[in-house]
Amino acid sequence: QVQLVESGGGSVQAGGSLRLSCTASGRTFSRYSMGWFRQAPGKEGGLVAAIDWRGDSTYYAHSVRGRFTTSRDNANNTVYLQMNSLTPEDTAVYSCAGRANIGVVVEDVLYASWGQGTQVTVSS
Repeated sequence: QVQLVESGGGSVQAGGSLRLSCTASGRTFSRYSMGWFRQAPGKEGGLVAAIDWRGDSTYYAHSVRGRFTTSRDNANNTVYLQMNSLTPEDTAVYSCAGRANIGVVVEDVLYASWGQGTQVTVSS
């Protein structure tokens, strides 16, 4: 399994942008499908975006489609989540997750490796 560390969270005003990074240890990152999840207190969390091992295929939750973009740099063991047009409803702890798989993975129970999460706060 890989170990994952997120960075890039913070506070931003509504309409602003943030880019999250998730850096993995280990040599097998390029064979991992990656996902971004979020969880806010008192709200149902879940998958925000996912990307396959090569970055050819992606999935986005309906609530972020057109605003968020995930990408990866396998040479640097990093996956990104670019978040634009942020709203207060995007406030949450964002975590990345990985699974040794080549296709996009949308079920959270299938992910084996998880980062510790990074807080994103959007003020109105």
